Amino acid sequence: MKSEPSRNYSELTEFILLGFRTSPEVQVFLFLLFLLIYLVIVLGNISMLIVIKIDYRLHTPMYFFLRNLSYLDLCYSTVIAPKTLATFLSKEKKISYNGCFLLAVMAYDRFSAICSPFLCTVRMSQQACVRLVLGSYICGCINSMIQTGFTFSLRFCQENRLDHFFCDVPALIKISCVDTFVNQIVLFVLSAVIIITTTTVILVSYGYILSTVLKIPSTQGRSKTFSTCSSHITVVSLFYGSVFFMYAQPGAVSSPEKSKIIAVFYTLIIPMLNPLIYSLRNREVKNALKRILLRKISVGVCENEAKARN
Repeated sequence: MKSEPSRNYSELTEFILLGFRTSPEVQVFLFLLFLLIYLVIVLGNISMLIVIKIDYRLHTPMYFFLRNLSYLDLCYSTVIAPKTLATFLSKEKKISYNGCFLLAVMAYDRFSAICSPFLCTVRMSQQACVRLVLGSYICGCINSMIQTGFTFSLRFCQENRLDHFFCDVPALIKISCVDTFVNQIVLFVLSAVIIITTTTVILVSYGYILSTVLKIPSTQGRSKTFSTCSSHITVVSLFYGSVFFMYAQPGAVSSPEKSKIIAVFYTLIIPMLNPLIYSLRNREVKNALKRILLRKISVGVCENEAKARN
């Protein structure tokens, strides 16, 4: 807890993102690595959006949620990655106060809303799916407004160096020169509520899934089902694990470098893995891709034949 001594507060107009403090050579390597990750995120998630939209066989509740997950992953990484890439090559790693505020709002909105599409799906109507997704977006907006409202009501003195690669709320709290106890409690409570609520739903869902799978007489059938669920469990564990250590434990990550590494997981690595896991290990998506490619090839052949006749 910080005490608030009597002092004059300066009106900050910008922050300096320290990012990853390494040699120039390593900075170039990190730039290329982050650029590659971001390109995979963009191509993978856009491909998932297109495939699910085009193929009518994928117009089911599960793929409706996966489509929203791809959209959220794409938005979430785009909020953070471009500015991060710019700081790797820039000598002046500055971001305006208002720009930092905007990025924090968008990042926390996506962080909250992204939790919902992780939930296991059951047979439900399209209307119910829309209500669930809409509810997650609304909750995400409310959470982001509360978090950023509390964070940017803080006062900052002469220190404007933000030891992170994006405007993360814990990093902003650390450089404030006033009492941050309430902010830490709000961050902990809201994050804990989101994580506990969604995790409970996931665990209950998998409890029902497990009991159903164990009733399958075929060993091959059980193995196939467990293989499908293992992808989801892996992604959920990585996402919730990293978020839990970052936000749901007051002062859990005291080292700035550790917090940056953990943040890389849930801001870039998870959005990159999601389309790969849900496409490469999903027979329905792979079959949809084959159908789309064959359709494109057939259309191209027909067009060439028509041109040849003319």
